[in-house]
Amino acid sequence: MSGLDKEERALLRSVEAGEWRPARRKRAELQRYQGYARATLKKDRRVNIRISGRDLEALQKRAIQEGIPYQTLIASILHKYVSGRLSEEAL
Repeated sequence: MSGLDKEERALLRSVEAGEWRPARRKRAELQRYQGYARATLKKDRRVNIRISGRDLEALQKRAIQEGIPYQTLIASILHKYVSGRLSEEAL
């Protein structure tokens, strides 16, 4: 369990103890949460930005590592930043 934080260790213990049950109405639940995701991540605006070629290449490499398109990665980073889940590191 090394490498896990306190919350992750508690979750793992709970799963291993058999405290989790399969969701009933899986299809309905899945559709409900997919709807939430679509509404949250709806991309209804375009923006053009200029960034350095070096930064773009780094973003593209990271996106490949994550297995997602680089535009999706950029949108995700921006969303996390504006929602307060990503902050600048102190220099």
